[in-house]
Amino acid sequence: MKLHELTASTANNLIALKMHVHDVTDPQLHALYEEMIRGLETNLKELLQFYSMAPTETRNNKSKSEHEDMTAFYAGHLLGMTKAAIQSYAAAITETATPQLRDTFTKHLNNAIKLHAKIFNFMLDRGFYPAYDLHKMLENDKMTAQKALEL
Repeated sequence: MKLHELTASTANNLIALKMHVHDVTDPQLHALYEEMIRGLETNLKELLQFYSMAPTETRNNKSKSEHEDMTAFYAGHLLGMTKAAIQSYAAAITETATPQLRDTFTKHLNNAIKLHAKIFNFMLDRGFYPAYDLHKMLENDKMTAQKALEL
């Protein structure tokens, strides 16, 4: 499951970086974006090598149009962002100095959990995140990673 999460997160971040790198005008920051892109591309290629070892029952190679909309990417990006927020708030709660700040962090955490559930269900309902079908999930990861590498 962690292989899936890392691959999906890396592919989504790589797509986002490639979509925005041309808007970065500061030369030093642009170079950092380029370095991050190259690093994520290498990481994805290395992660994808493990997919052939993942347990699956059947192989189903469906091809999608190269001109598909980006709804799945945008939803996946939101899902990853909310998951990161949940982890950050959960850790922050353990280090608060005041009850008021803890209450605020707890409120934010609960809101992030609720939003995560909405985004997850949106993706599940539309077939963007087949969370209960490991084979489909891994196939989706490979397609998204390939798309990210080809951009």
